[in-house]
Amino acid sequence: MASILIIEDDQQFRLALKENLIIRGYEVSDACNGLEGINKFISNRPDLIVMDIIMPEKEGIETIREIKRDFPSAKIIAISGGGTLGPEHYLKVALAIGADRAIKKPFRTDYLVGSIEELLSE
Repeated sequence: MASILIIEDDQQFRLALKENLIIRGYEVSDACNGLEGINKFISNRPDLIVMDIIMPEKEGIETIREIKRDFPSAKIIAISGGGTLGPEHYLKVALAIGADRAIKKPFRTDYLVGSIEELLSE
């Protein structure tokens, strides 16, 4: 089954999402910020990344930019539920710099899984 890296600073949300994806048969690793996420991506090369935008250490926009610069074929789903400008703004920027999908929090896990399956089948 496909491997997914979740990069999300909210531990409770990250672990719940990880558990939901494991139940659906995915191999899942996780990171609590963009810096840790980049290191895990380089060492594990997952098939897809689900990444929050607003995070400490290295936020999502910068992380997407770095990953796409070095690994243009990386598949990324950006997620966001906040920020000073609102999630819509950050998600539009994420798409503009290379994210393949952008999903506003809160979302249903089935919706995310549908997006994951679409991207993995491309």
